[in-house]
Amino acid sequence: ITINNKLASAKIALQGAHVMQWKPHNIKNEVFWLSSNARYLHGRSIRGGVPICWPWFGAHPTDGSFCPHGFARVIPWRINEIIDLENGSTKVTLAMLPTPEVNRQLSYQFNLEFSITIGNSIHLDLKTTNLSEQPFLIGEGYHTYFEISDIENIKVTGLENKIYSDKVRGYKKFTQEDQIKFDAEFDRVYLNTRDTCVIHDEGFKRKITIQKQNSESTVIWTPWDKKVKTMVDMGTEHEWKKMICVETVNALENSVMVYPNQSHNLIAEYLVQEF
Repeated sequence: ITINNKLASAKIALQGAHVMQWKPHNIKNEVFWLSSNARYLHGRSIRGGVPICWPWFGAHPTDGSFCPHGFARVIPWRINEIIDLENGSTKVTLAMLPTPEVNRQLSYQFNLEFSITIGNSIHLDLKTTNLSEQPFLIGEGYHTYFEISDIENIKVTGLENKIYSDKVRGYKKFTQEDQIKFDAEFDRVYLNTRDTCVIHDEGFKRKITIQKQNSESTVIWTPWDKKVKTMVDMGTEHEWKKMICVETVNALENSVMVYPNQSHNLIAEYLVQEF
């Protein structure tokens, strides 16, 4: 799907309902990073943009053979609706198509719908509805790759004094004392936080504000130089320095219980301001 309205442009892949590109017309540089080595293959996730993680985040809790971060990002979705709004934005609504593999992996019935509103900001709304008679637990997230000038030029604010689980240090928990800067591999789940985060980029002279609703976790990730060599789809040697993942998530103890005939909406909105 290609959108080009008076406010912004965007590209969305129907496999995974994957937002690959969004850029307001008044912004100089791309907002989302997309690897030059991204693989556009059936059943494989795209490296970059906004992958959807659902119905688990990270490894499957009991079966390591299942796809990391769930199957929502690697199976087909259908278009439900594309409408132009009065303010010049465009709203795209997609629905996931259940497959035999999905039905094998889950013991419950559900509906999953994803709405993307494309304008001066981009608004993401992933709606999970429980069609079963029993509650079910989900992990979920937007694994968003933001384009940056250089990893050493940026800082992330909004997570000060928050507790995080640090994957690099064996999932031990620590408290974030200050704004976040980067000089090594970074893979943290910040827990019990609904706060807005901001990426401050001195190189691009801009900030990206990440607002969210119904999300209790935020993940920050950069692979750094050693780990990136093990990842065949991360692009050229130094391409990783041009991205940072700031992810709107419900993970670990912040996973969400969805009750019968109830819905849960994971919402994020991104706004770019140049200075």
